[in-house]
Amino acid sequence: MAKLNMVQAINLALHEKMKHDDDVVVLGEDVGVDEGVFRVTAGLLNEYGEKRVIDTPLAESGIIGTSIGMALGGMKPVCEMQFSGFSYLIMHQLEGHASRMRQRSLGAWNVPLVVRMPYGGGIRAMEHHSESREAFYAHIPGIKTVIPSSPRNARALLISAIEDPDPVIFMEPKRSYRAFREEVPDEMERMEIGKAQIVRKGSDITVISWGAMMRPVIKAVEESEKELNAKIELIDMLTVSPLDDAAIVESVRKTGRVVVVQEAPKNVSISSEIVARINDKALLYLEAPVKRVTNYDVVTPYFSREMDFMPSPGRIKRAIKETIEF
Repeated sequence: MAKLNMVQAINLALHEKMKHDDDVVVLGEDVGVDEGVFRVTAGLLNEYGEKRVIDTPLAESGIIGTSIGMALGGMKPVCEMQFSGFSYLIMHQLEGHASRMRQRSLGAWNVPLVVRMPYGGGIRAMEHHSESREAFYAHIPGIKTVIPSSPRNARALLISAIEDPDPVIFMEPKRSYRAFREEVPDEMERMEIGKAQIVRKGSDITVISWGAMMRPVIKAVEESEKELNAKIELIDMLTVSPLDDAAIVESVRKTGRVVVVQEAPKNVSISSEIVARINDKALLYLEAPVKRVTNYDVVTPYFSREMDFMPSPGRIKRAIKETIEF
């Protein structure tokens, strides 16, 4: 097995699907000649040509509209929003058409569309390049929202997203793009969309997270286990819509204590929904209030304060300690 970073793993998934399925096409701003801002689409144009790797105008609404038409015509478009902060221009067609087509046509039509978008902070980017707005997309019925956390699950989840018959928002944590490498199997691998992963088992407290936050969370969990002599169960959601509340509830019934960590602001967020699901299905098993560690409800700050703004291992450890000792 080769050791790949997340950029290389996503690139591998694109190569694999384009090689085995002529209906898969890639389109977006600078994805061809320039091979993408983060080089995720490197080598695709040379390998598959300009009819399957399409450089588009700087028009996000045009990219999504074209992709919906391609999908309805039998193709499997993988379109890229150069940064998630530019993706709000696609909302009308995503919500008004892509998400509704199966219901509107009584199942006669589906939209096998993947929208890739780098998201999140931690790379000293400019305004509109650092937001974590997964709740926007998870709120839309008919849309699946996937957030990988490592090279291996990014590759496997993208394969599954391209093969899915319905629209998938595939949010790539750019802070993790080149942060670390991981062994990725030589054979094509898939992961079920909508299924969380139990990263480590425990009995004293459950910690839930996803995306780029998994790295500081793992560090905090490892240190907390030693300092508190605790056994911590760690869940990587991987998909935030549909939410795998069965995995959450099963864990909460075992541990009775929960900390949820997200990069997004706290207000009306995925963590809010997780707490609501716990209240609905596991409230009487709780031994302490569910604690959340999030970004603050302000616009992502610029470079010098960006990392102070984001959840750190220290903040996560403090939340774990307070919840265990409640």
